[in-house]
Amino acid sequence: MDDALALSTLVLALSGRLVQEIHEGVSRHGFGDLRPAHGFAFVRISMGGATTADLAEHLGVTKQAAAQLVEELVRKGYVERHPHPRDARARLLALTETGWAATRAADQAARAAVAPWRDLLGEARFSELVADLTLLAPPGPIRPAW
Repeated sequence: MDDALALSTLVLALSGRLVQEIHEGVSRHGFGDLRPAHGFAFVRISMGGATTADLAEHLGVTKQAAAQLVEELVRKGYVERHPHPRDARARLLALTETGWAATRAADQAARAAVAPWRDLLGEARFSELVADLTLLAPPGPIRPAW
């Protein structure tokens, strides 16, 4: 296998594993009613200023699919809607305290999931890997700021 295909395969395998481990950690912390897709939504909502249309774009889904997801998260008590200051038709989305608690659980699970990588690579190589991946990450609202 050439390096390009190897990289693609490895990144996809690692990302799938990472999503699964974070999901399992979130569930262990008492948020068993969440799915991985909810976590991707929380990332965008937690940054502030997100509408359902923004969320649809972030998730790569239709506005209708995003609206259904938002409705589910509101019903479960993770998200609330607020009036938009400049658009009477739109609503700003915000995490509730329960949504923030789930986000903190996901952060903790993410740290735990990559801890073995840090141990295996050592601190210096792990930091280099993070720096290299930061260079490769697409621009956008969730690209790390460091």
